[in-house]
Amino acid sequence: MGVHGVKAVFFDLDNTLIDTAAAGRRAIEEVINALQSKHHYGEGEARLICDKVQAKLLKECHDPAKMCITDLRISHWEEAIQETMGGDANRDLAAECYFLWKTTRLQHLTLAEDTRDMLTELRKGLRLLLLTNGDKQTQREKIEACACQPYFDAIVVGGEQKEEKPAPSIFRFCCDLLGVQPAECVMVGDSLDTDIQGGLNAGLKATVWLNKAMTTPVDTSPVPHYIISSVLDLPAVLQKLEHKINAKLGTDHTAGSNEAH
Repeated sequence: MGVHGVKAVFFDLDNTLIDTAAAGRRAIEEVINALQSKHHYGEGEARLICDKVQAKLLKECHDPAKMCITDLRISHWEEAIQETMGGDANRDLAAECYFLWKTTRLQHLTLAEDTRDMLTELRKGLRLLLLTNGDKQTQREKIEACACQPYFDAIVVGGEQKEEKPAPSIFRFCCDLLGVQPAECVMVGDSLDTDIQGGLNAGLKATVWLNKAMTTPVDTSPVPHYIISSVLDLPAVLQKLEHKINAKLGTDHTAGSNEAH
């Protein structure tokens, strides 16, 4: 499918192409089960530890120059266990929890067959780029786990660049990589703050917000050009965009032909 005026589509990874949130929930349940069955923690204690870890992950500030992501995340578990249970720090148990969580999460990260089919079809007429924020090691492991590399012309990880989304610089880097202009690109993602704001900052042709719950955001800025409830709705949006561009081209052409030469 070729879209006049659009040459490339940039896709976010987490919770756009793969359901990282669902994989994370599965991983947390595994850790809760292990803490109960193997280490004889009460269910309440096990859940509290996991809740604390998830809160730490949400607030996580990672500087790879100071500490590797593995050490940082083991520390999250270590702190959560100590905060919940008291006593001495238990680094070994923290490491066991972290690696169980990480392994389980990666096992459940899959690129659905219908998503793979859509990407294959889109790539017949467009250049596709994966643009994901996050730590280099973590994101590369996810990319490997869901085996999405063959579906893209290029993959850009925020943690490997000077700036991440929503900075315009990373979008310019992506455009240069594909040899396209920002006005020839569309950004698709689930985050208003990074994907949509970033696409708007960079002056892309269009931004497509994946809003699975179809909830109305409290804060209406930034405003995406299009909203979809499933990534599989994207081809229809691109078709709509093509019609819009064609109509504009037709109008411009008509206006041009009426002018005196």
